[in-house]
Amino acid sequence: MKLNYKRTCLIGLAFLSISAFWQMYDNIIPLMLQNTFGLGETVTGTIMAADNVLALFLLPIFGTLSDKVDTKAGKRMPFIVCGTVLSVFFLMLLPIADRNVNLPFFVITLFVLLIAMGLYRSPAVALMPDLTPNKLRSKGNAVINLMGTVGGVYTLVMIKVMVGSGERPDYMPLFISVAAFMVIAIIILIFTIKENKVKEIVAAEVKAYEENAGVQVETEDTLEAEQKEEKRAMPKEVKRSMLFLLASIFLWFAAYNAVTTAFSRYTKVVWKLEGGGFADCLLVATIAAIISYIPIGNLTGKIGRKKMILCGIVMMSVCYGAAIFAINYHPVMNLIFAIIGIGWAAINVNSYPMIVEMSKGCDLGKFTGTYYTFSMAAQVVTPILSGALLENISYRTLFPYATVFSILAFVTMSQVRHGDARPDKKVSVLENFDVDD
Repeated sequence: MKLNYKRTCLIGLAFLSISAFWQMYDNIIPLMLQNTFGLGETVTGTIMAADNVLALFLLPIFGTLSDKVDTKAGKRMPFIVCGTVLSVFFLMLLPIADRNVNLPFFVITLFVLLIAMGLYRSPAVALMPDLTPNKLRSKGNAVINLMGTVGGVYTLVMIKVMVGSGERPDYMPLFISVAAFMVIAIIILIFTIKENKVKEIVAAEVKAYEENAGVQVETEDTLEAEQKEEKRAMPKEVKRSMLFLLASIFLWFAAYNAVTTAFSRYTKVVWKLEGGGFADCLLVATIAAIISYIPIGNLTGKIGRKKMILCGIVMMSVCYGAAIFAINYHPVMNLIFAIIGIGWAAINVNSYPMIVEMSKGCDLGKFTGTYYTFSMAAQVVTPILSGALLENISYRTLFPYATVFSILAFVTMSQVRHGDARPDKKVSVLENFDVDD
């Protein structure tokens, strides 16, 4: 049975829209908070952490609600459409608040905007598995991740092109371009993917395949039957490895998120870059990660997941450490960020599969939730903690902060004794992009 790539790409338009938004949120909102409203790093970091705090509560709620809803438009599409409309509306109010230097209006609008984004984030992610046979979901997830990357790259290019120089550039053109991108993506999704109809088509395709091939395709019913089997307790030594792995996840997310959240301000204060010049390094890191997925997948098959993760941590630690000594922007920084992107890919390709490996026979759902809890907790804590250091000591504490947390991640990861494996060679090139971030 083959994946319908065209249909999956169209389904991925929802995630593309979301990724375009978050790329702008992480890079532009901190600049507004500081340059327009004069907020300190600690307060800015606290506000920037709000999306992750809200996500901890909103994503499970709206994900569960979309499971229970059944309309003519489907289960997920009403949330995706309503969430996009609300998000775009409140998104366009932010540059207005920025122009008028109205902080209360800005903060209230931002808070409502984050709720609107939370409204459709889980349903958008759930749409692909709903409309894809189980055995093809790995490839489907790879397509969704690539679509999300396209959305993020689009925003970075727009930042570079549309954000002017000066202390307070006009962000309205950038916001219009991202909002239009989001709207166009969802309009195409609405007219091309009729959720209930596609479900029927997929069911018919699965049935036809089963009849022609004489095999049974894994369905939700078979999965549910498997899940009803008695789960064994996780052995003590495996649980120890799991705790060290979860600690590592927290630490490397703390390091990476500190850099990505503060980078646009750091380049302005330390490197004296104007406008959207900071986007170059982030673009290079993103593209390098994409290019490296396939080689990393192949190399992991030879040396194992743990060694590959440790290599990724070393690459990132060295690069964070090297960036400490860059007092001005130099083209070599693009190379450094390319290596950071490769290191981050090496970590993300292998960390969640190690969770899965250790959870076999136990409660996979529980530990999957724990994985995301630790990664999101880091992204709640680190903008506030690193922001306090930037404000009270120096902006130049950013890369030392990232270096320390990255080294700590290496220490904890070295204590993981289970969950390692040399995965089978990918059946197709696309499966190398099946990454859980």
